[in-house]
Amino acid sequence: MTHGPELPDYKSWSPRGTPLETVQERLRRRGLRDPWARNEAWRFSGDFAKPIAFSDIFFRGFKWGFAAFVVALGVEYALFSPKKNGGHH
Repeated sequence: MTHGPELPDYKSWSPRGTPLETVQERLRRRGLRDPWARNEAWRFSGDFAKPIAFSDIFFRGFKWGFAAFVVALGVEYALFSPKKNGGHH
């Protein structure tokens, strides 16, 4: 019986071909290594590796937000229409 999603084996990830490979190389020159680099390699593969553009963030909910604005504007004008009394404020 499993609980939650099945996780891939940690050995399936590798820092090769990622920016972590450069970090590992720089550490190796100093006689060090990052044992957790393999656990962070997933961040540089699949959908996670796709860079996020400003337009992706800005327009993410734009269509639904604009639709809600139009509906709210329509309701406001339907329920609280401006009076047409000869230009008095």
